[in-house]
Order: sequence, then C-alpha cells, then structure tokens
Amino acid sequence: MLNLSNLSPQPGSRKNRKRVGRGPGSGHGKTAGRGHKGYKSRSGSSVPPGFEGGQMPLHRRLPKRGFTNIFRKEYAIVNVGDLNRFEAGSTVDRDALVASGLVKKNAAAVKLLANGELDRALTVKVDKVSGSARSKVESAGGKVEAA
Repeated sequence: MLNLSNLSPQPGSRKNRKRVGRGPGSGHGKTAGRGHKGYKSRSGSSVPPGFEGGQMPLHRRLPKRGFTNIFRKEYAIVNVGDLNRFEAGSTVDRDALVASGLVKKNAAAVKLLANGELDRALTVKVDKVSGSARSKVESAGGKVEAA
C-alpha cells in the first residue's frame, strides 16, 4: 500500500544539482563552467536584460506608438442576459453581482451593457448603463438606478 512513509519520485525524474568548482574529477572544476577570460568569467558580472552586446536593443529600435491615459476608468462589464440568474423582483447591486460571481470583488466600477435578453423585472443599481441596456431592463418591467 502507498503511504507517506514509502513515497518516492519516479526513477529518472529527479536530477542531482550541478556542483561546480569542486575539483577536476567533477568535470566542472577550476573555472566552474565559466570559461577562461572575459566579462562573464568575472565575479559580479551580469548582463542586463535586453542587452544585445552594444547593438541598439530591440525595445529602443521599435517606434513609440499611442498614448496611455493614466486617468482611465476601468469598468467590470455585466450583460443584460446575465441578469436572468437573479429572482424576479430582486435588487441587483454590486454586492449581489459579486456574490453571484459576475463581478470580481476588487473591480473598480460596474457597467451594464445590452447583450442578451431579460425576461424578469429587476431593480438594477450599477455605476453606468448603456442606453439600450436601460431600455431592455425597463421593457421587462424593471428599473435602473445608475450612479
């Protein structure tokens, strides 16, 4: 029977660590796999990421494009069709959406979009609503409260 006292890895699945600089018999003695001279043989040497031997690095050769708006507001998107999982007459707010798994707990704001159809009357409280989503909720007999 297999239990914690006789567990072991599959044969050949674990390799021994390479121990360098431990004498000529090891095959990795003397220079310890670093070769003889040059920058990479010295202690404290490390080539920075992206360094291409003095050639202009790729991240500097490519043109800069576009613009990043640092004030951009991110919205978690909920579609009208997703609201059918709530019971008729209930209030759907941020907490209800998080509890149902439609929105992550740390999402900044919630926006309701019009994909899908709604077949029950709900009161929806979200941060933003598209015009067609608002009309779909209201035509199903519900109402929308947007902040």
